[in-house]
Amino acid sequence: MLLKNLPVAALIGYALAQEESQSLNATLTGNSQLSNLTQLLTADPSLINALSQADNITILAPSNEAFSRAAEQPAFQALTSDPQLLSAALLYHILNGTIRADDITNTSTFAPTYLNSNTAASNVTGGQVVEAVVQGNQTSFYSGLLSRANVTEADLNFTGGVLHIIDSILVPPANILDTASAFNLSAFRGAVNATNLATTLTSTPDVTIFAPNNEAFTNINSEITELDTETLANILAHHVINGTVGYSTDLEDGQNLTSAFGQNITITERNGTVFVNQAKVVTPNILIGNGVLHIIDAVLNPQNASTPDEGASSGANAYPSATRSGNEVPFTSGQPTPTTTVDPSTAAPTPDDSEEGGEGQGEGQGEGEGEGSGNAAAGPRATGAAVGYAMMGAAAVWFL
Repeated sequence: MLLKNLPVAALIGYALAQEESQSLNATLTGNSQLSNLTQLLTADPSLINALSQADNITILAPSNEAFSRAAEQPAFQALTSDPQLLSAALLYHILNGTIRADDITNTSTFAPTYLNSNTAASNVTGGQVVEAVVQGNQTSFYSGLLSRANVTEADLNFTGGVLHIIDSILVPPANILDTASAFNLSAFRGAVNATNLATTLTSTPDVTIFAPNNEAFTNINSEITELDTETLANILAHHVINGTVGYSTDLEDGQNLTSAFGQNITITERNGTVFVNQAKVVTPNILIGNGVLHIIDAVLNPQNASTPDEGASSGANAYPSATRSGNEVPFTSGQPTPTTTVDPSTAAPTPDDSEEGGEGQGEGQGEGEGEGSGNAAAGPRATGAAVGYAMMGAAAVWFL
């Protein structure tokens, strides 16, 4: 074919067609930022063969810089030496469906991944998910512990779908107990342990958990510490929705949900803020191995179905007879010190009002992802410590 004789439009179409028909192997080996990922994938012939034959997928490909940061952690070195654990971690970077940058907006979407082996890391119907959202001009993916990976180069086409280069390794979600510890929900974790509900909460698939923060428990510490085990267990069950993984995009104003205790919970929206009965959701969409966790600022009461006042900006106490007796946080005695901690006030996504997708993420970012990721809204990327914590502190148990 004499390309010089083709019109400009035809040349562009020809180039795009060539790019779209490129194999996955050619896409990986042809990009200098992906040599570490390529090496890991080719070490598992069955995985790379399956991906090469897959159709309609999206690959979130950590850059060499992302692997370099993670490699500083001994836990990551152990990860790469275990084929089964490594394979599961890599599967979490493969999304079902072709998701291009301009398909992602400032409204979070939750994309299912190939991590669907019914392990503790993926005990959700349809596979464990990642959260995709645009913040300012930055497209980001959130994984376990609200770890953020920013897209530094978008929409690299191959025959089976599309690939985005990201600046951090995705963290498979931890179980509810380890996640609670990382987010300083020590009172909630302690209450779960005190009522022997730990096994139930970590093993039940497809759950939505509304977890009160420490301040919520402290505000009613005069009463809640005096409850017998059965009553406390019933209160905790009222914070759990079974059979439904309710991300923030699934929660609607006026919606009624049935808690594991059997009572109704009402979702209310006030000026863009979501309330669960009288409690405000302060941090939504924390992915856990068997569903999703939302942090709330008040303890729910199965005997009190009140909803927030019209102008409410925070949650209300659902236990009128309870008071705060000092600053002692109940149920925290004997709880483990977390290996890593997350500040939800800075880690959670902070999308702006722009409805534009993430098209053009690769411009000016592909070669210097460390600088390019500075366009993102406030919030930490997944650090090596976080990767090590989730993958080895919890995932070693999940996958081995």
